[in-house]
Amino acid sequence: MNKAQPQSDPHVEQVRFAQQVLDAEAEAIRHVKITDAFHAAVDVVMGIKAGNLVVSGLGKSGLIGQKLAATFASTGTPAHFMHPVEAMHGDLGKVRKGDVVLLLSYGGNTDEVVSLAELLRLDEVPVIVMVGRDDCDLARIASVTLVVGDVTEACPLNLAPTASTTAMLALGDALALVVSRRRNFGVTDFQKVHPGGGLGRQLMPVVHAMRFKAGDNQPLIGLGLSVQQAYAQAEQFAKEAGLRRAGALLMVDEAGKLAGIVTDGDLRSALINHGPEVWGGPIRDLMTTNPTTLPDTALVRDAVRIVRERRFDEIPVVDEVGKPVGLIDVQDLAALKVIEG
Repeated sequence: MNKAQPQSDPHVEQVRFAQQVLDAEAEAIRHVKITDAFHAAVDVVMGIKAGNLVVSGLGKSGLIGQKLAATFASTGTPAHFMHPVEAMHGDLGKVRKGDVVLLLSYGGNTDEVVSLAELLRLDEVPVIVMVGRDDCDLARIASVTLVVGDVTEACPLNLAPTASTTAMLALGDALALVVSRRRNFGVTDFQKVHPGGGLGRQLMPVVHAMRFKAGDNQPLIGLGLSVQQAYAQAEQFAKEAGLRRAGALLMVDEAGKLAGIVTDGDLRSALINHGPEVWGGPIRDLMTTNPTTLPDTALVRDAVRIVRERRFDEIPVVDEVGKPVGLIDVQDLAALKVIEG
């Protein structure tokens, strides 16, 4: 009597194959070499003054080129993508004197891309090419040739561009970011080209995001007040400003420097543990000294990091000598949609 053969789990096979794909693409990146040609490419892109980096490629390489153009543009190098076929029908006019062109073609012999490279050479436009091997038509024409190397595609047929395009993307990112670093492209520069969305909001100065500002709608409480006096002062400030009171009091010493913070949670705990007589006691007894603070030069992302790591709802913001300039509240961050409220 024949025994039934055990059925293989299709999910196990899918996991195994998916891991093979990831391994193949990771291996392709590991084998990319940074050579003298890479340094030459950096110098050529750095030589762009009033021009642009124009990126072009066909098919999957073109899609990688579009992403690389966006990466260059967002990290300090003006760049745009030009389709090689459209270039032959008028878009070649987008390339101006002072531009540099980056052409992508893993095989290095794509007719449309090679024709474009030949025209650019006639116009004496510097051309950087990214190819799989240097024994190809594009390498013969190029000013600088970046070689990805022989890559075994993740596709079982070794046909669909997969690992090769991943390697080209990684090498292009490396080029873009090295150039960006050479340009000393910093946080302020990044914020200028990413003013919208989550990235832009994360790079906003924290002083622009905080609603509670010292001396305006956030009182600075002296150490000699009672709990009742301190909270009455805070409520009066909030009423005059037409805002809700912040969830914490900022305590200052005689020099006006931050001495500590008292949160509503501190008050609640004191009332639970000691009863109503807390109201008549000194506010300084509820104070947390040496609280975590942010400098007034900090960015919203710095406040987000503290809120996520330390679970604080309020963070004092101080100037260079330690005087409070305000309070960033977790609700301020929620309003910016950089954290969940």
